[in-house]
Amino acid sequence: MSGDLKRLLHPTSIAVFGGAWAENVVRQCIASGYKGEIWPVHPTRPEIAGKRCFPAIADLPRAPDAAFIGVNRHATLEVVSELQGIGCGGAICFASGFSEVEDHDLQAEFVARAVEMPVLGPNCYGVINCLDGAMIWPDEQGCRPVERGVAILTQSSNIGMTLTMQQRGLPVAYLACLGNAAQTGLSELSEAMLADDRVTALGVYMEGVGDARAFAKVVGAARAAGKGVVVLKAGRSEMGQQVAMTHTASLAGAGVVSSAYLSQIGAGEVVSLPQLIEALKVLHVEGPLTADTFVSVSCSGGEAGLVADAAERGSLRFPEVPEATGARLSELLGPLVTISNPLDYHTFIWGNTALMADVFTAAAEGFEASLFVIDQPNAARCEVASFEPAFDAMIEAHARVGRPLFAVSTLPETIDEALSDRLMVAGVTPLLGIEDALSAIEATGAPQGEDGWLPWRPVTYEEAEVLDEVSSKALLAAAGLSVPKGVSGTKIAELDPSGFEAPFVLKGLGFAHKSDAGAVRLGVQTLENAPDIEGASGYLLEEMVSDGLAEILIGGARDEVYGATLTLGFGGIQAELLKDTVTLVAPVTGSEIETALRGLKLWPLLDGYRGKQMADVAAIVEAALRVQTMLDVDRRLIDIEINPLIVRRTGAVAVDALIRRILK
Repeated sequence: MSGDLKRLLHPTSIAVFGGAWAENVVRQCIASGYKGEIWPVHPTRPEIAGKRCFPAIADLPRAPDAAFIGVNRHATLEVVSELQGIGCGGAICFASGFSEVEDHDLQAEFVARAVEMPVLGPNCYGVINCLDGAMIWPDEQGCRPVERGVAILTQSSNIGMTLTMQQRGLPVAYLACLGNAAQTGLSELSEAMLADDRVTALGVYMEGVGDARAFAKVVGAARAAGKGVVVLKAGRSEMGQQVAMTHTASLAGAGVVSSAYLSQIGAGEVVSLPQLIEALKVLHVEGPLTADTFVSVSCSGGEAGLVADAAERGSLRFPEVPEATGARLSELLGPLVTISNPLDYHTFIWGNTALMADVFTAAAEGFEASLFVIDQPNAARCEVASFEPAFDAMIEAHARVGRPLFAVSTLPETIDEALSDRLMVAGVTPLLGIEDALSAIEATGAPQGEDGWLPWRPVTYEEAEVLDEVSSKALLAAAGLSVPKGVSGTKIAELDPSGFEAPFVLKGLGFAHKSDAGAVRLGVQTLENAPDIEGASGYLLEEMVSDGLAEILIGGARDEVYGATLTLGFGGIQAELLKDTVTLVAPVTGSEIETALRGLKLWPLLDGYRGKQMADVAAIVEAALRVQTMLDVDRRLIDIEINPLIVRRTGAVAVDALIRRILK
């Protein structure tokens, strides 16, 4: 574990401060069988939950490894000061009323009082250590003792409490909350929990990443150790971002950017708490998945159809059954069963454990991972013995094949906790709900992030200026991008088209969106008697690019959380309508940019769709890399947008551009 947080996470002594909330901590630790010492501190009560109280911190036998501070926010400051003064290992600060309600001065004082003593919070429930029974937690929680399991970190204490109540068979080693994360942040706490060899994976409910570079390092180290990380990012929508800002004073990055960041660091992403739990089960049993081909096996065509439909909406591959596998399955199942993937094996073999094990083994041997769809009857109302051979056969098939094997229910309640425990001990991962199961598997198969990749450091600024198109294109040209030949002036009469070839484009300057303002005239043959453009502060005359094959948007932008981004997609005046874009977090390589372009819905238009000419994709990649270099070299640049970049059969031209930069 981290030297800074080891005592707090794995304490041999816990001091508690306060009344009812502190008493809950004492009771939780006693109930969990915590073997360390528990020291309530209270000025008037003789005991709390059967434990003798100490009147003051000075009366404690020694400095505690951990402390729970359940007093009001102003008293919290005094307790923090005294604890750090005696060398306490760390404290959880329960009180609210700090930065989450805009009292930033009080939170700054809280951090100053802690000095180097680790503190979680304020506005934080605390830490549950199910490995050692240290339940520094002031409310109900549903965790159970484990010898190994996953770590869960959440920036919402209530979400943390909810996650402890899961009955899906997920073994939880640690559950910790950050609250306002005034001092100890997501990366430090994640790193400390992952450092415990008994921890198999990390799940995060994230409102704001804090230090994006630090968390990237944590995820990289976890993957190198064979431990996967999966994240549920809150605040993806505009409304969600507003809630995150007021809930724990965390900064929530835009959903599309946070997703790009998580993908680039190799962390899986889910969109719901059930998916988070299911993904953690996969990571606990299998670690980060590398399987590329999947088979679905069920005794019903209905279940096979549900899997097929869900698979079509996701990215998992369910290819055709290999010839040798199909022949073996036909031999075992007989002529009435159609061999396909998903496979409906009917009920001819139902109840025959040996034959079911042979069928399940044959199916699993043909693919890198297997899903066996089955729903256990309600044991309180039904006879369940007839289903036991199917589960026994799954366990036997896994033992024979040794590849990832998932028992998937269609409904969350039809694989209970006892059965989940039994399957997981045998190496079979129970997953509840087809949609959530497939999403969880996808998340746990997130590609490994590039070794050592880190986002750029964010740039802070107060005031910015928007450059006009002439100045913006001058910067693009200086960076090596191709722009049209042109001339500018304050009046149309000042524009000299000699040396240029008609047709021209005439633009009025001084508009944020020239096309919307009617300030763009295309196909101009002559300026003679050309009328002024109302509201224009100046004019730009350029040669018109008329041999383009596609219009592309390239946007480079600073991000206050993730450093900088590159957005690529189909552009022009329909950019907002098409919304066919992809966002990457800088820095990226040319191959990553090309891969991103190939993922666009309209990629075929660049790739010679239906016999059309192929666009110069390499020119798009080069233009995007030059925009990235501009942001890297000149930290005054905030936004660079080229829309559109007209792509030709050979080459590409930035025909419109907007740049925003920091005022000196």
